[in-house]
Amino acid sequence: MRFNLPLLAISCTLALVACNQLPELSTPSANIAFAAPAGWQLVWHDEFEGKQLDRSKWTPEQNCWGGGNDEQQCYTDRPENIMVKDGLLHLIARAENFSGPDIVEDAASFDPKRQRTLPYTSGRIRSKGQGDWRYGRIDVSAKLPGGQGSWPAIWMLPTDNVYGAWPLSGEIDIMEAVNLGTQSDEKNAAMGEPERRIHGTLHYGKRAPNNTYSGESYKLPAGASPTDGFNTYSIEWEEGEIRWYMNGVHYATRTSADWFTDAAQIMPGIGEHAPFDQRFHLLLNLAVGGNWAGNVNEKGIDAGIFPQRMQVDFVRVYQKR
Repeated sequence: MRFNLPLLAISCTLALVACNQLPELSTPSANIAFAAPAGWQLVWHDEFEGKQLDRSKWTPEQNCWGGGNDEQQCYTDRPENIMVKDGLLHLIARAENFSGPDIVEDAASFDPKRQRTLPYTSGRIRSKGQGDWRYGRIDVSAKLPGGQGSWPAIWMLPTDNVYGAWPLSGEIDIMEAVNLGTQSDEKNAAMGEPERRIHGTLHYGKRAPNNTYSGESYKLPAGASPTDGFNTYSIEWEEGEIRWYMNGVHYATRTSADWFTDAAQIMPGIGEHAPFDQRFHLLLNLAVGGNWAGNVNEKGIDAGIFPQRMQVDFVRVYQKR
């Protein structure tokens, strides 16, 4: 994805979509001009134009921890799982046995001798310490994989864990989708109706297993699927409010009246917008199976669908002018 700063302006009278919306994309948007949303300025971005991952912005995770959700992949730093090619980031999930650490690298109890073997590999990258923000607008253009057991995600975690370990310091899921294209288990879904939902969610509250989450799902119009092409997934995160968008369509809002952190019980005087009032960083990953994807729709993991890939055209972070 190539562009030159300052960003190209789009006339509202000539655009095919409203100025505060982004087009649904069936192909990468290399030739589509774009404008900074009104009132926002670009502060960080990756267009994935090179031949390898920009290590000044992203760090690949390498572990077989399972994400705390019993996911069935090991994340690796191999080109078989993380690749930049043709202006796109490719996160590729493969069916293959692999062994690695059974805990994340920066955990206090990390021990590289504690190994685990899982039947899939995939890619997960994060911007922690290289891209961290308190409030802003995040736009990510991606084409999602489908099939039973696939679980692509664009999300954010707290950089400093000011209020304590997950979920006391919060989690912001910009987009998650599971098992796209399989038999939908949505309430009132017709027999044979394919799964098309994407989800925007917050995690917060008390310590697990008494943690809390809330969010909304959204489906593209006219039966379209996120697997058909590139779409832009966004949040606008301001003090006390987070809004979710897909291709500029606003489909969910949460405010500080909706969330809380149990840290308030032991940290009196914390702000009314906690825990979503601190620095967060970005994560992009493609998980396999786990407690969500493996237990809904057609259940389990369809080994025959792999390899699967999540493709990302760009990541753009804006903050208020």
